[in-house]
Amino acid sequence: MARKSKSNLSELYLEENKDQIYENALAEIQSFELPLGTTLRSVYDDQPNAHQKFMEKLDACIRNHDREIEKMCNFHHQGFVDAITELLKVRADAEKLKVQVTDTNRRLQDAGKEVIAQTEEIIRCRVQQQNITTVVEKLQLCLPVLEMYSKLKEQMSVKRYYSALKTMEQLENLYLPRVSQYRFCQIMIENLPKLREEIKEISMSDLKDFLESIRKHSDRIGETAMKQAQQQKTFSTAFQKQNSVNYGRNMHFGRNRILEPKNEITLKRTFEDEDEHEEEVLTAQDLVDFSPVYRCLHIYSVLGDGEIFENYYRKQRRKQARLVLQPQSSMHETVEGYRRYFSQIVGFFVVEDHILHVTQGLVTRTYTDELWNMALSKIIAVLRTHSSYCNDPDLVLELKNLIVVFADTLQGYGFPVNRLFDLLFEIRDQYNETLLKKWSGLFRDIFEADNYSPIPVANEEEYRIVISKFPFQDPELDKQSFPKKLPMSQSVPQIYMQVKEFIYASLKFSESLHRSSTEIDDMLRKSTNLLLTRTLSSCLQNLIKKPHIGLTELVQIIINTTHLEQACKYLEDFISNITNISQLTVHTARLYGLSTFKDARHAAEGEIYTKLNQKIDEFIQIADYDWTMSESDGRASGYLMDLINFLRSTFQVFTHLPGKVAQTACMSACQHLSMSLMQMLLDSELKQISMGAIQQFNLDVIQCELFASSEPVPGFQGDTLQLAFIDLRQLLDLFMVWDWSTYLADYGQATSKYLRVNPSTALTLLEKVHRGIKDSSKKNNIFAQFRKNDRDKQKLIETVVKQLRSLVNGMSQHT
Repeated sequence: MARKSKSNLSELYLEENKDQIYENALAEIQSFELPLGTTLRSVYDDQPNAHQKFMEKLDACIRNHDREIEKMCNFHHQGFVDAITELLKVRADAEKLKVQVTDTNRRLQDAGKEVIAQTEEIIRCRVQQQNITTVVEKLQLCLPVLEMYSKLKEQMSVKRYYSALKTMEQLENLYLPRVSQYRFCQIMIENLPKLREEIKEISMSDLKDFLESIRKHSDRIGETAMKQAQQQKTFSTAFQKQNSVNYGRNMHFGRNRILEPKNEITLKRTFEDEDEHEEEVLTAQDLVDFSPVYRCLHIYSVLGDGEIFENYYRKQRRKQARLVLQPQSSMHETVEGYRRYFSQIVGFFVVEDHILHVTQGLVTRTYTDELWNMALSKIIAVLRTHSSYCNDPDLVLELKNLIVVFADTLQGYGFPVNRLFDLLFEIRDQYNETLLKKWSGLFRDIFEADNYSPIPVANEEEYRIVISKFPFQDPELDKQSFPKKLPMSQSVPQIYMQVKEFIYASLKFSESLHRSSTEIDDMLRKSTNLLLTRTLSSCLQNLIKKPHIGLTELVQIIINTTHLEQACKYLEDFISNITNISQLTVHTARLYGLSTFKDARHAAEGEIYTKLNQKIDEFIQIADYDWTMSESDGRASGYLMDLINFLRSTFQVFTHLPGKVAQTACMSACQHLSMSLMQMLLDSELKQISMGAIQQFNLDVIQCELFASSEPVPGFQGDTLQLAFIDLRQLLDLFMVWDWSTYLADYGQATSKYLRVNPSTALTLLEKVHRGIKDSSKKNNIFAQFRKNDRDKQKLIETVVKQLRSLVNGMSQHT
């Protein structure tokens, strides 16, 4: 029972709960706020008979609503009936009112027809008036446009292009927008770009004409600027310092003045017909009309193409710069060629500097500096090439002066020119080379014209003329009476004067190089050293080597170089006086004349020795010995006596030479004579020698020894000169005395009588004597006892020959 009662209670609870669910679902359906799908799903959630129960609840709800509607209708029904009744009453009055209104309207329409007609007329008049007013207003708007367009055409006709562009700008920005709806305005708008292009083309054409004119006349502009630079350099140093800041500005061509526009590009009258005596300084405005540049710049700036114009202008000017920098092939032949070249370049950069300062942005300092650096590199390359062709020092000097004026002119405009002055140092070296070539010819002419004899002076006047040209001092000579002779020849004072002239010529190039006195002094000394050590030294060496220069000339050359060497100190004083630099300065260079003239003297001395030996060889060549003679002539050979007489007369000329030179020459001649005589005996072509020939040869050597003992040149001690013939003397004594036993016994000892006789030499001569004896024995037909003596002598010779050969072989093995 308990379980049954619990189940009934649960069923009752469920029924009540379901009714509540259905009530909620109906409330939700009636609210139209929640979605029906969710509500309906909650009704049909797996409950049996849920649909039927829900429909029952829904029908009950509908019936309740119908009852409420019926109640409401019953409540308002009487009011509705009363309203209908009132409307029926009003309908009759409404019809009457309609009739009255219709009649009134008809009568009003009939009465207003005339008013309407008049009103329409008034309206038409008002429209016409309004149209007229509108036309006037529009014409007032159009008239300024037409006036401005007419003004534009007039400005175009008179070539006032910049003003025309301003008028166009006003038309576009101010006037045309007001009347842009009209067709004629559209035509104007279409024409304005064409007019702008026309203005651009015309202005560009003017600019091209201007550039062509500048290219043709840049040399005149540059020439004017360079003349002004030269005039500026003539001012005093104080005035230059005072105006150094303003110099560049004064040189600028009318920077602060702007020319009025002109109808065509013209070169001013001054350009064509200049008065040489005109005192007024010409400016660029006097020479060139720059208005095309200003006009074109303004036009392109207004059109917004300023950058295009700048690029075009710079491009064209770069092309012109390349043309200006291109020299003529024959420029190096004349000064005018260089002057025109420099004038064109100066004119080009003067114009660019003017444009830089009177326009804003057309050219910049960076652009001009870049253009100048490019030009400077080209200029330096051109000058290096063409100056190398210049062989005339005067032309090189003129070129240097032009470069200095050129550099000073452009430096006044703010362009750096240090590289040009560096180039001048290179050209200075070339100038020195041309000077050296020129002076080399002068030296050669002087040497060719010299008679190589002491200078004769007949009186005091002639003496003073000579010493005024050359610093010669000799107290002993001063004591002598006139006429007298100076030791040097005519070439010495001439060479000295030419060296001074060279220093002057070298100094000319050093002027205006903005260098200190110390640097100029150093330049002069270096160039003078080159003249002495290279040019003069080479001329002296060539002179000494010439075949027509004899011993007398060589002796005079040695004397001349001695005096020139002594004069070097006077040249140093001369340079110091020019530059005002003391020789005591630490960095002062010295002249190398001492070594130059010493080398020349040594070469002359060597040539004296050589020529003496050659002369000796000439005498030796005419020697005609009879090597088979049986007995000597009893006197020396004729050729040898002639040779000795020649040597005596020659050595007498050497009295003016330094003692050692004469002694060396004498010793060299004796040694060479001794060697030549020895070689004559040992000549391989000479196969045999008789004892008579040995005796004759001994007589000749005795004469040589007598000559050496007669002291042909003073200063030799004892028998020093005779020692030149000691080898011959000992060799001949050995054969004359026939002391072979002593020679062989004492050989190798310091006390040997025949110490200077070499075994190989003795062997060679002995073999020739042996063959001579054999040949003589064959030809003689005398008594038997004499033939027996010859056979004994031959046996002795054969024995000595064997011993000598053993000595020679022993020496070779030892060696």
